[in-house]
Amino acid sequence: MSRTRWFTLLALITASLTLGLIVFGAVVRVTDSGLGCKNTWPLCNGTIIPPLDNVTAWIEWLHRLFALLIGAFGMVTLGVAIAAYRRRNRPVITATAIAAVLFFVQSTLGAIVVVMDLPPTFVTLHLGTAMLLLAALLTAALFSMHKPARIYKPDRFTALAYITAALSLVIILTGALVRGSGATLACTTWPLCNGSVLPVEQGQWALIHMFHRLAVGALGITVVILVWLAFASRSERGVRQLAVLAGATYFAQAGVGAMFVLSSAAPAWGALHVLFAALTWAALVTVCVVEAINTRQVQTQEATWQPQSSPALN
Repeated sequence: MSRTRWFTLLALITASLTLGLIVFGAVVRVTDSGLGCKNTWPLCNGTIIPPLDNVTAWIEWLHRLFALLIGAFGMVTLGVAIAAYRRRNRPVITATAIAAVLFFVQSTLGAIVVVMDLPPTFVTLHLGTAMLLLAALLTAALFSMHKPARIYKPDRFTALAYITAALSLVIILTGALVRGSGATLACTTWPLCNGSVLPVEQGQWALIHMFHRLAVGALGITVVILVWLAFASRSERGVRQLAVLAGATYFAQAGVGAMFVLSSAAPAWGALHVLFAALTWAALVTVCVVEAINTRQVQTQEATWQPQSSPALN
Protein backbone atom coordinates (compact mmCIF):
# COMPACT_ATOMS: atom_id res chain seq x y z
CA MET A 1 0.00 0.00 0.00
CA SER A 2 1.34 3.46 -0.90
CA ARG A 3 2.08 6.12 1.71
CA THR A 4 -0.82 8.25 0.50
CA ARG A 5 -3.29 5.41 0.98
CA TRP A 6 -1.78 4.64 4.37
CA PHE A 7 -2.32 8.26 5.32
CA THR A 8 -5.97 8.27 4.24
CA LEU A 9 -6.60 5.07 6.20
CA LEU A 10 -4.84 6.40 9.31
CA ALA A 11 -6.65 9.74 9.15
CA LEU A 12 -10.05 8.03 8.88
CA ILE A 13 -9.22 5.63 11.73
CA THR A 14 -8.07 8.51 13.95
CA ALA A 15 -11.21 10.48 13.06
CA SER A 16 -13.37 7.46 13.96
CA LEU A 17 -11.53 7.08 17.27
CA THR A 18 -12.07 10.78 17.95
CA LEU A 19 -15.79 10.33 17.35
CA GLY A 20 -15.69 7.46 19.83
CA LEU A 21 -13.84 9.65 22.33
CA ILE A 22 -16.51 12.35 22.02
CA VAL A 23 -19.24 9.82 22.76
CA PHE A 24 -17.15 8.34 25.60
CA GLY A 25 -16.85 11.86 27.00
CA ALA A 26 -20.63 12.10 26.93
CA VAL A 27 -20.82 8.83 28.89
CA VAL A 28 -18.43 10.34 31.44
CA ARG A 29 -20.73 13.34 31.81
CA VAL A 30 -24.10 11.55 31.94
CA THR A 31 -22.79 9.03 34.50
CA ASP A 32 -21.32 11.85 36.63
CA SER A 33 -17.86 10.30 36.30
CA GLY A 34 -16.07 13.53 35.44
CA LEU A 35 -14.50 13.60 38.90
CA GLY A 36 -14.16 9.83 39.21
CA CYS A 37 -10.44 10.41 39.73
CA LYS A 38 -11.20 13.46 41.87
CA ASN A 39 -8.99 16.45 41.04
CA THR A 40 -5.90 14.46 40.08
CA TRP A 41 -4.40 14.34 36.59
CA PRO A 42 -2.79 12.46 34.87
CA LEU A 43 -2.86 9.98 37.79
CA CYS A 44 -6.20 8.74 39.11
CA ASN A 45 -6.46 9.44 42.85
CA GLY A 46 -2.68 9.23 43.01
CA THR A 47 -2.45 5.82 41.35
CA ILE A 48 -1.80 4.69 37.78
CA ILE A 49 -4.69 2.20 37.81
CA PRO A 50 -7.83 2.96 39.87
CA PRO A 51 -9.32 0.50 42.39
CA LEU A 52 -11.40 -2.27 40.81
CA ASP A 53 -14.50 -1.39 42.88
CA ASN A 54 -14.58 2.30 41.83
CA VAL A 55 -16.78 2.33 38.71
CA THR A 56 -16.75 6.11 38.14
CA ALA A 57 -12.97 6.19 38.43
CA TRP A 58 -12.66 3.42 35.84
CA ILE A 59 -14.97 5.27 33.43
CA GLU A 60 -12.88 8.43 33.75
CA TRP A 61 -9.58 6.51 33.58
CA LEU A 62 -10.64 4.62 30.43
CA HIS A 63 -11.63 7.93 28.85
CA ARG A 64 -8.12 9.24 29.45
CA LEU A 65 -6.61 6.02 28.09
CA PHE A 66 -8.76 6.37 24.97
CA ALA A 67 -7.46 9.91 24.50
CA LEU A 68 -3.89 8.65 24.81
CA LEU A 69 -4.57 6.09 22.08
CA ILE A 70 -5.81 8.84 19.76
CA GLY A 71 -2.68 10.85 20.50
CA ALA A 72 -0.53 7.93 19.42
CA PHE A 73 -2.50 7.45 16.20
CA GLY A 74 -2.36 11.20 15.59
CA MET A 75 1.42 11.33 15.83
CA VAL A 76 1.78 8.42 13.41
CA THR A 77 -0.70 10.09 11.04
CA LEU A 78 1.28 13.33 11.14
CA GLY A 79 4.51 11.47 10.44
CA VAL A 80 3.01 9.69 7.43
CA ALA A 81 1.56 12.99 6.18
CA ILE A 82 4.98 14.64 6.24
CA ALA A 83 6.59 11.64 4.52
CA ALA A 84 3.93 11.39 1.82
CA TYR A 85 2.97 15.00 1.18
CA ARG A 86 5.88 17.25 2.14
CA ARG A 87 6.40 18.19 -1.53
CA ARG A 88 2.81 18.01 -2.73
CA ASN A 89 -0.76 18.59 -1.58
CA ARG A 90 0.22 20.93 1.25
CA PRO A 91 -3.36 21.23 2.58
CA VAL A 92 -3.02 17.63 3.86
CA ILE A 93 -0.01 18.52 6.01
CA THR A 94 -1.64 21.76 7.16
CA ALA A 95 -4.88 20.05 8.24
CA THR A 96 -2.97 17.23 9.96
CA ALA A 97 -0.71 19.68 11.80
CA ILE A 98 -3.77 21.64 12.95
CA ALA A 99 -5.24 18.37 14.22
CA ALA A 100 -2.07 17.70 16.22
CA VAL A 101 -2.24 21.16 17.82
CA LEU A 102 -5.95 20.74 18.57
CA PHE A 103 -5.26 17.39 20.26
CA PHE A 104 -2.72 19.05 22.55
CA VAL A 105 -5.18 21.87 23.36
CA GLN A 106 -8.00 19.41 23.94
CA SER A 107 -5.87 17.32 26.31
CA THR A 108 -4.83 20.44 28.21
CA LEU A 109 -8.45 21.54 28.54
CA GLY A 110 -9.34 18.05 29.78
CA ALA A 111 -6.77 18.36 32.55
CA ILE A 112 -8.05 21.85 33.47
CA VAL A 113 -11.65 20.58 33.58
CA VAL A 114 -10.65 17.89 36.10
CA VAL A 115 -8.41 20.05 38.27
CA MET A 116 -10.95 22.91 38.42
CA ASP A 117 -14.00 20.77 39.33
CA LEU A 118 -15.73 20.74 35.91
CA PRO A 119 -16.36 24.47 35.28
CA PRO A 120 -19.08 24.78 32.57
CA THR A 121 -17.02 27.14 30.39
CA PHE A 122 -14.05 24.79 30.17
CA VAL A 123 -16.31 21.75 29.72
CA THR A 124 -17.84 23.54 26.71
CA LEU A 125 -14.42 24.47 25.32
CA HIS A 126 -13.24 20.89 25.84
CA LEU A 127 -16.09 19.50 23.74
CA GLY A 128 -15.77 22.23 21.13
CA THR A 129 -12.07 21.52 20.65
CA ALA A 130 -12.81 17.81 20.26
CA MET A 131 -15.30 18.64 17.51
CA LEU A 132 -12.71 20.82 15.75
CA LEU A 133 -10.21 17.97 16.05
CA LEU A 134 -12.70 15.63 14.37
CA ALA A 135 -13.22 18.21 11.61
CA ALA A 136 -9.47 18.65 11.04
CA LEU A 137 -8.92 14.90 10.70
CA LEU A 138 -11.83 14.52 8.28
CA THR A 139 -10.53 17.49 6.29
CA ALA A 140 -7.06 15.97 6.03
CA ALA A 141 -8.50 12.64 4.87
CA LEU A 142 -10.71 14.32 2.26
CA PHE A 143 -7.83 16.43 0.94
CA SER A 144 -5.92 13.21 0.36
CA MET A 145 -8.67 11.23 -1.35
CA HIS A 146 -11.26 13.47 -3.02
CA LYS A 147 -10.76 14.24 -6.70
CA PRO A 148 -13.57 16.38 -8.15
CA ALA A 149 -15.39 15.06 -11.19
CA ARG A 150 -15.90 18.62 -12.34
CA ILE A 151 -15.13 22.15 -11.17
CA TYR A 152 -17.85 24.74 -10.63
CA LYS A 153 -18.19 28.19 -9.10
CA PRO A 154 -19.27 28.71 -5.47
CA ASP A 155 -22.96 29.46 -5.17
CA ARG A 156 -25.72 29.69 -2.58
CA PHE A 157 -25.45 25.97 -1.80
CA THR A 158 -21.74 26.43 -1.02
CA ALA A 159 -22.43 29.43 1.23
CA LEU A 160 -25.32 27.69 3.00
CA ALA A 161 -23.15 24.62 3.65
CA TYR A 162 -20.61 26.79 5.47
CA ILE A 163 -23.31 28.62 7.44
CA THR A 164 -25.06 25.37 8.42
CA ALA A 165 -21.82 23.76 9.60
CA ALA A 166 -20.97 26.82 11.71
CA LEU A 167 -24.47 26.84 13.20
CA SER A 168 -24.22 23.15 14.07
CA LEU A 169 -21.01 23.80 16.01
CA VAL A 170 -22.67 26.67 17.90
CA ILE A 171 -25.54 24.34 18.82
CA ILE A 172 -23.13 21.68 20.07
CA LEU A 173 -21.45 24.30 22.27
CA THR A 174 -24.77 25.56 23.65
CA GLY A 175 -25.76 21.94 24.34
CA ALA A 176 -22.56 21.47 26.34
CA LEU A 177 -23.32 24.67 28.21
CA VAL A 178 -26.81 23.41 29.02
CA ARG A 179 -25.38 20.21 30.47
CA GLY A 180 -22.44 21.85 32.23
CA SER A 181 -24.55 24.57 33.85
CA GLY A 182 -27.07 22.07 35.20
CA ALA A 183 -29.90 23.33 32.98
CA THR A 184 -30.66 19.93 31.40
CA LEU A 185 -33.98 19.48 33.23
CA ALA A 186 -34.84 23.16 33.60
CA CYS A 187 -37.45 22.37 30.93
CA THR A 188 -39.18 19.08 31.61
CA THR A 189 -41.57 19.21 28.64
CA TRP A 190 -40.95 19.21 24.90
CA PRO A 191 -41.10 21.08 22.55
CA LEU A 192 -42.30 23.88 24.84
CA CYS A 193 -40.46 24.64 28.06
CA ASN A 194 -42.94 23.87 30.81
CA GLY A 195 -45.69 25.29 28.59
CA SER A 196 -43.79 28.39 27.48
CA VAL A 197 -42.02 29.32 24.24
CA LEU A 198 -39.78 31.88 25.94
CA PRO A 199 -39.64 31.05 29.68
CA VAL A 200 -38.38 34.42 30.92
CA GLU A 201 -40.22 34.07 34.24
CA GLN A 202 -38.70 30.61 34.89
CA GLY A 203 -35.15 31.80 35.43
CA GLN A 204 -31.84 31.78 33.57
CA TRP A 205 -31.48 27.99 33.42
CA ALA A 206 -34.77 27.62 31.56
CA LEU A 207 -33.75 30.41 29.21
CA ILE A 208 -30.39 28.73 28.50
CA HIS A 209 -32.16 25.44 27.81
CA MET A 210 -34.78 27.03 25.54
CA PHE A 211 -32.16 29.03 23.65
CA HIS A 212 -30.51 25.73 22.77
CA ARG A 213 -33.81 24.32 21.49
CA LEU A 214 -34.53 27.40 19.38
CA ALA A 215 -31.04 27.17 17.88
CA VAL A 216 -31.68 23.51 17.06
CA GLY A 217 -34.91 24.54 15.33
CA ALA A 218 -33.04 27.15 13.28
CA LEU A 219 -30.50 24.52 12.27
CA GLY A 220 -33.34 22.27 11.14
CA ILE A 221 -34.56 24.95 8.74
CA THR A 222 -31.11 25.45 7.22
CA VAL A 223 -30.55 21.69 6.91
CA VAL A 224 -33.86 21.20 5.06
CA ILE A 225 -32.98 24.05 2.67
CA LEU A 226 -29.49 22.58 2.21
CA VAL A 227 -30.93 19.20 1.19
CA TRP A 228 -33.35 20.89 -1.21
CA LEU A 229 -30.54 22.95 -2.78
CA ALA A 230 -28.37 19.83 -3.11
CA PHE A 231 -30.96 18.22 -5.35
CA ALA A 232 -31.79 21.48 -7.12
CA SER A 233 -28.26 22.62 -7.95
CA ARG A 234 -25.93 19.61 -7.69
CA SER A 235 -25.75 16.73 -10.13
CA GLU A 236 -23.05 14.93 -8.12
CA ARG A 237 -24.55 11.93 -6.38
CA GLY A 238 -22.02 12.09 -3.54
CA VAL A 239 -22.89 15.68 -2.59
CA ARG A 240 -26.60 14.85 -2.55
CA GLN A 241 -26.00 11.78 -0.40
CA LEU A 242 -23.92 13.78 2.08
CA ALA A 243 -26.65 16.40 2.35
CA VAL A 244 -29.27 13.70 2.97
CA LEU A 245 -26.99 12.10 5.58
CA ALA A 246 -26.65 15.44 7.37
CA GLY A 247 -30.44 15.80 7.36
CA ALA A 248 -31.00 12.27 8.65
CA THR A 249 -28.50 12.62 11.50
CA TYR A 250 -29.91 16.05 12.39
CA PHE A 251 -33.46 14.75 12.79
CA ALA A 252 -32.15 11.75 14.72
CA GLN A 253 -30.30 13.95 17.20
CA ALA A 254 -33.31 16.25 17.57
CA GLY A 255 -35.53 13.27 18.34
CA VAL A 256 -33.02 11.78 20.75
CA GLY A 257 -32.69 15.19 22.42
CA ALA A 258 -36.43 15.20 23.04
CA MET A 259 -36.25 11.71 24.51
CA PHE A 260 -33.36 12.80 26.73
CA VAL A 261 -35.60 15.44 28.30
CA LEU A 262 -38.74 13.30 28.46
CA SER A 263 -36.80 10.44 30.08
CA SER A 264 -35.56 12.78 32.83
CA ALA A 265 -32.01 12.78 31.42
CA ALA A 266 -31.51 9.01 31.09
CA PRO A 267 -27.76 8.41 30.46
CA ALA A 268 -28.28 6.28 27.32
CA TRP A 269 -30.29 9.01 25.59
CA GLY A 270 -27.70 11.60 26.60
CA ALA A 271 -24.85 9.65 25.02
CA LEU A 272 -26.89 9.03 21.84
CA HIS A 273 -27.73 12.74 21.65
CA VAL A 274 -24.03 13.64 21.55
CA LEU A 275 -23.32 10.85 19.04
CA PHE A 276 -25.88 12.10 16.50
CA ALA A 277 -24.85 15.72 17.05
CA ALA A 278 -21.25 14.75 16.28
CA LEU A 279 -22.35 12.77 13.20
CA THR A 280 -24.35 15.77 11.96
CA TRP A 281 -21.29 17.99 12.42
CA ALA A 282 -19.06 15.47 10.64
CA ALA A 283 -21.46 15.20 7.68
CA LEU A 284 -21.71 18.98 7.33
CA VAL A 285 -17.92 19.39 7.56
CA THR A 286 -17.56 16.79 4.82
CA VAL A 287 -20.00 18.70 2.61
CA CYS A 288 -18.02 21.91 3.20
CA VAL A 289 -14.65 20.37 2.36
CA VAL A 290 -15.98 18.66 -0.76
CA GLU A 291 -17.49 21.98 -1.87
CA ALA A 292 -14.20 23.79 -1.20
CA ILE A 293 -12.32 21.28 -3.37
CA ASN A 294 -14.98 21.16 -6.10
CA THR A 295 -15.03 24.97 -6.36
CA ARG A 296 -11.22 25.12 -6.26
CA GLN A 297 -11.27 27.17 -3.05
CA VAL A 298 -8.71 24.64 -1.83
CA GLN A 299 -6.13 23.37 -4.27
CA THR A 300 -5.32 19.73 -3.61
CA GLN A 301 -3.84 18.73 -6.93
CA GLU A 302 -0.19 17.78 -6.93
CA ALA A 303 2.05 20.53 -8.20
CA THR A 304 3.80 19.60 -11.42
CA TRP A 305 7.33 20.89 -11.84
CA GLN A 306 8.10 22.13 -15.28
CA PRO A 307 11.62 23.22 -16.29
CA GLN A 308 12.07 26.70 -17.59
CA SER A 309 12.74 26.86 -21.29
CA SER A 310 16.29 27.66 -22.25
CA PRO A 311 16.84 31.01 -23.90
CA ALA A 312 17.12 30.72 -27.64
CA LEU A 313 20.64 30.80 -28.97
CA ASN A 314 21.45 33.38 -31.51
